[in-house]
Amino acid sequence: MKRSYYIIGGLALTISMPSCLQAQTTQPKDTTMTRTVVVEQEYNPDIMDASKVNVLPKVEEPTVSKKEVEYATTFFPATSVPADLMRPYTGKEVQPGTTPGYVRAGYGNYGNLNVLANYLFRLSQKDKLNVRFQMDGMDGKLTLPFTDSEKWNAFYYRTRANVDYTHQFDKLDLNIAGNFGLSNFNFQPESVNSKQKFTSGDFHAGIHFTDETAPLRFNAETNLLMYERQHNMFNESEANTGIKETIIRTKGDVTGAIGDQQLITIALEMNNLLYNGYTKNVYTGDEYFKNYTTLLLNPYYELDDDDWKLHIGANVDLSFGFDQSFRISPDITAQYIFSDSYIVYAKATGGKQLNDFRKLESICPYSELPEANTTLGYVQRPYDTYEQINGSIGFKASPYPGLWFNVFGGYQNLKNDLSYLGFDPSNTHSIPYLSFAQDNTDNFYFGGEISYDYKDILGISAKYTYRNWDSKTEEYLLAVKPASEMSFNVRIHPISALNINLGYDYINRKEVKEYAKMTAINDLHIGASYNVFKGVSVYAQVHNLLNKKYQYYLGYPTEGFNFLGGLSFRF
Repeated sequence: MKRSYYIIGGLALTISMPSCLQAQTTQPKDTTMTRTVVVEQEYNPDIMDASKVNVLPKVEEPTVSKKEVEYATTFFPATSVPADLMRPYTGKEVQPGTTPGYVRAGYGNYGNLNVLANYLFRLSQKDKLNVRFQMDGMDGKLTLPFTDSEKWNAFYYRTRANVDYTHQFDKLDLNIAGNFGLSNFNFQPESVNSKQKFTSGDFHAGIHFTDETAPLRFNAETNLLMYERQHNMFNESEANTGIKETIIRTKGDVTGAIGDQQLITIALEMNNLLYNGYTKNVYTGDEYFKNYTTLLLNPYYELDDDDWKLHIGANVDLSFGFDQSFRISPDITAQYIFSDSYIVYAKATGGKQLNDFRKLESICPYSELPEANTTLGYVQRPYDTYEQINGSIGFKASPYPGLWFNVFGGYQNLKNDLSYLGFDPSNTHSIPYLSFAQDNTDNFYFGGEISYDYKDILGISAKYTYRNWDSKTEEYLLAVKPASEMSFNVRIHPISALNINLGYDYINRKEVKEYAKMTAINDLHIGASYNVFKGVSVYAQVHNLLNKKYQYYLGYPTEGFNFLGGLSFRF
């Protein structure tokens, strides 16, 4: 018996051949063999760097690539849980075999809860159904800043449920998905509201053309997104103050290939935003939430050869109804590759950033909508942010196997940049609350990152970014902007069953005179997982080892020294 070994997508496959086929004889034999190899990608539940929750404005550096080269992907923000809660488990769990099911459950000293369940139903070779449930949260007493050690019995729970179905045709993938979300939390004492609830749900249907060799390709999808903010006035005892947002989002693109290395694409996205509920002044009839439509057109040309990778296009944005506008911004990326693993790149992008209710929650869940009437407490929708330009240049290189570094710098200009401010956050006699606010801002930034991986035993990465923000009229908004960010991570895999992670995150903010200076985030954390036996692992993670008092959101404390531990199963 002769065995042939093939490597497909990182999996080693062994195909056995009858001994009669090991050598050809002078008498050919008519033998036909058909082999079908199906490789299924295993569900990966790992949460990469979930401790680095992105609660602050970020600047995205260009993503560059080189044939046969992969960059270290260490720095990924996690959005599954608010930053002031205990982060979900971040360790890397390595289990052999392909298993369709995964369950993880953990609990911590602040009532921290981390539950995840996922199962992949392989209905047939072309049909797959994935079901997922996740819940994160906390319930414990936190010490409020700007007070004499006053305690706050805080709670925050986020629940997510997802169903995703895919059918594979010969050259098309049909995808249908549904998602549900629920956020329940309370505000600090004496706030304008005592609690809040966000409810979201969406439906997705789309087709994806999978034949990359075809001269003409296309993708199309439609989405129905629903979201409700339960309380939106300064007096939550008022009835019917909830506001519902419905977005009908249609997206599509058509790509035409020009040879093997060039293509032209035209992408289009349309958003129809509809509002109902407490959307206008009941006394005057003034509307503060108006229905409107946005059209986003993105034509571009791409070249990808051995040395150059070019992406040249434009973002054309139109709005009808609320926030009527017509804007154009660049969509250009260029990178030159030399000596196999050295890259110089430049990037200039921009475009509209929808400030829908989902975006508001990601920026600051505790913040109220901006006031439209100070007497009656009516609220209004913020304008959409427009990134006029985000330009950067940089250099990436790999001078040694496993070692990568990247240095970059750039400039960003934002119109109606959405942030939030606090009203007298240091004055304990005032009512503490946060409110969304906007202004035109500029941002100069520079930084660097480096990573090193030695086989599957050791991984080290570090990143630093400095930003210089400027606001022409609303300097208060800069108090919550990051001035400098630093992170350091070490991953150790000494034996097959054990993984250890050590990390440190630091975020400093700018001091605004006569207003506020937020305490810098200073989080030293460590975690580990151990494979007890096949399919079963135990894990533990500790954050804020230095027991520092800092704020992710202005006036809202984070947990002190906190611990989370639990079990995970694959089946």
